[in-house]
Amino acid sequence: MTPLRILILAHPDLVPPDNMAELSEEEAYVWKTEYDVMKTLRDAGHEVSMLGVQTELAPIRDAVENWKPNIVFNLLEEFHGETLYAQNVVGLLELLRVPYTGCNPRGLMLARGKDLSKKLLKYHRVPVPAFAVFPMGMKVRRPARLKFPLIVKSLWEDASLGIAQASIVDTDEKLAERVAFIHKRLNTPAIAEEFIEGREIYVGCLGNDRLQVLPVWELSFSNLAEGSHAIATEKVKHDPIYQEKRGILQGPAENLPANVVTKIRTLAKRICHTLELDGYCRIDFRLSKDNVPYFIEANPNPEIAESQEFAQAAQHASISYSDLLNKIVTLGLKRAGVEV
Repeated sequence: MTPLRILILAHPDLVPPDNMAELSEEEAYVWKTEYDVMKTLRDAGHEVSMLGVQTELAPIRDAVENWKPNIVFNLLEEFHGETLYAQNVVGLLELLRVPYTGCNPRGLMLARGKDLSKKLLKYHRVPVPAFAVFPMGMKVRRPARLKFPLIVKSLWEDASLGIAQASIVDTDEKLAERVAFIHKRLNTPAIAEEFIEGREIYVGCLGNDRLQVLPVWELSFSNLAEGSHAIATEKVKHDPIYQEKRGILQGPAENLPANVVTKIRTLAKRICHTLELDGYCRIDFRLSKDNVPYFIEANPNPEIAESQEFAQAAQHASISYSDLLNKIVTLGLKRAGVEV
């Protein structure tokens, strides 16, 4: 690829130091994505500048107008502390007529609302767990159609925020308690959906109109505490010490019948097209004990640190980390009509 001028957008707290060699593994873990992307793009010969933004749009406009990047590599997951505002930053990039990586604003909007995405996908014959939404400030009343056990989450936060073993509830009292917890801690509505006992399956997709589906990936648990459920809690996702203690690994999903793999890949493509996702995304499923893949959520612009599941699945498909980032950049340029 011809060397480009690339502006990386990230949360100010996640702008990494230029050299992390002196940091411990735990300290470096916080910046793993931002540092991996910055260093790898520079090593590939690109001119890279990183901008930390969170409460003001003017720095983005100024950087685009003054530095004139060929493309913006978007690593922002929120703005003003709100996940839902991330789509507005991408809308600004479109108004500024600058190419950017990752998902478009409409796809971000459709995917972020777990209730909206499930309604759309159910209409398009994608298996989804039964669910109900519990708005803030309203009494919790479980619909009779919603059977226990349930798992309670934020309606739009991602990265497993607010998810713990206590998120799985089996009584109306526990349901009300967990909904109240989500309301108070995350300041969002809650969604409760029927808990699918089974395997935690991820599928990465690359592309705009034509999609490349990466190998089916699995989060596995070899040393869970007695009585615990195999779910991607907040500690499972973000605590490397806990991951090691509990034998939590990610890797290719094994022992899946060929027809199940085909079904999962087909559903992943259907989900991306239905939710208008482009660039790169990860689709999360729970695979039931009878091998039915239930859609859980879509993750536009997922975690792409070199050590994480998306990049590891790409590597399993013979796509090096450097090539993966260049592909993501190329997709952003092509969507903007730039010849590559």
